[in-house]
Amino acid sequence: MYGLALTPDELLASASQDGKLQLREAPSGRLLATLQGHTGPVYGVAVSRDGRLLASGSEDGTVRLWDAPSGQPLATLQGHNSGVLGVALSADGRLLASGSQDETVRLWEASSGRLLATLHGHTSGVRRVALSADGRLLASGSADATVRLWEAPSGRLLATLQGHASG
Repeated sequence: MYGLALTPDELLASASQDGKLQLREAPSGRLLATLQGHTGPVYGVAVSRDGRLLASGSEDGTVRLWDAPSGQPLATLQGHNSGVLGVALSADGRLLASGSQDETVRLWEASSGRLLATLHGHTSGVRRVALSADGRLLASGSADATVRLWEAPSGRLLATLQGHASG
């Protein structure tokens, strides 16, 4: 198990080394769907607040978007040069962030899959990303033992936070 996401209406999405995503009804645990499409382990998963959009990131270097209620694939986003370790969706589901072993963070328009920005600055793989509720602030955490704060609309680096002894 590499990633978990839970919506307010209790849809649980899980990402696994087997390359699959599972959607379950929580707390019953009833399996609703198994999503397949990545060709490697799935490391990151995120669900929009309304539970309609699901994003996943994989070792295969892609980010996939899914219609969560039906489990149908919507888009495959390519651009990272190596595995995608973390994904995040803004609360409204409009903005998607992905972090990769290629040391970059990418911002995408979720509805179209259009790449908005590629953020550079980490010196090791980006393991996790998070977006503020309003989608204006992005945080990225890396194996370089830093957290970087970015202004999401512009991609401007706001701060580099240090203090951890390792990634």
